[in-house]
Amino acid sequence: MKEKNKNTRIAILIPAYNEEKHIKNVIESCFEYGLDIIIVDDGSTDSTLKVMESITAPENLKIIPIKHPVNKGKGQSLKTGFSYIINNNYSGVITLDADGQHDTDEIKNFLKIIEAEKPDLIIGNRLGNTKSMPFIRLATNVFTSWIISCIAGKKVSDVQSGFRYINSEVLKNIKLETHNFDTEPELIIKSAWSGYSIKNIPITT
Repeated sequence: MKEKNKNTRIAILIPAYNEEKHIKNVIESCFEYGLDIIIVDDGSTDSTLKVMESITAPENLKIIPIKHPVNKGKGQSLKTGFSYIINNNYSGVITLDADGQHDTDEIKNFLKIIEAEKPDLIIGNRLGNTKSMPFIRLATNVFTSWIISCIAGKKVSDVQSGFRYINSEVLKNIKLETHNFDTEPELIIKSAWSGYSIKNIPITT
């Protein structure tokens, strides 16, 4: 077990929907960072919540399960988590998906950049490593990222990436109005329009 990271007020946020097969491994692979882990179960109909509640957290962190009674969409799950982040005075949040597609070993790269550069947002870019990505999905992601970057006025390589860091000041000052997968691009656009700094870093998937 590593010592508790000096970024003690950063939390990890994982929105989850029917991820009973993956959620335990994802959560436990985050333990080494000593950061609190917030999981928003978005009305899962499988055993996702039960699996989450069966996990014993190390002494140096908390696992915080939040349950939506019905499925509300990924964007709403993020917003629920963001509200918890703000209300509990965390300085920022690292989000990742619950399906195991993100390499949690790369959280350390986010933490290094946060410590050294203090950006407002860090967006993980999957598009430098696309061998396993279906062509249609790749083409859609590239086109969408180009459009959103033009609207935002800032280059963002992978606007749909769920692996990202957001400073709490951004969450406090940006009003998000969407509720599903469009929430992640909306956050980028409104952050860019508000003058917040955005950093792109490569990630594997």
